[in-house]
Amino acid sequence: MIPAQQSGGDFVDHVRREWTATFPDVDTSAIEVLARIGRIASKANHLLDLTLVPLGVSRAEFDVLSAIRRAGRPLRASEVTSVTLLSGASTTKISERLVKDGMIERLRFERDARVVLLALTDSGRDLVDRVFPVRLARDRELLEGLDTDELATLAGLLRKVASNVE
Repeated sequence: MIPAQQSGGDFVDHVRREWTATFPDVDTSAIEVLARIGRIASKANHLLDLTLVPLGVSRAEFDVLSAIRRAGRPLRASEVTSVTLLSGASTTKISERLVKDGMIERLRFERDARVVLLALTDSGRDLVDRVFPVRLARDRELLEGLDTDELATLAGLLRKVASNVE
């Protein structure tokens, strides 16, 4: 058992108590939500990494592959950058590796030969189609204990918070 659980509450409760003791005049209430979001995201990402590492694919590479798969069509590099929140340079570097590994291919846009589209190969599509259901199953495990109404409420509240950063 972690020390926070021994003294009541979870790890984030423990961290908030420590910050409140350190800064008694500062409102530490945001820690209640954002630290939990961060810890949950870290755990979900770690579980995804456990699936991807044996396949030789990074999480950023999987995000690029997934963006193209979700779109259901080849995407411009700028579109991939927009939906993955990667930098343009990162998108270029990642797409070069994925081309080399046979996961995506570059296509010329028929209406403008200067535009390059990124398209999944069968190999890239197969990887996403194998990994994505595993990811969803692990994500569902993180949400165990919440009923349908609680999940809907949580999703709505998080959507509201997300609107502050998008």
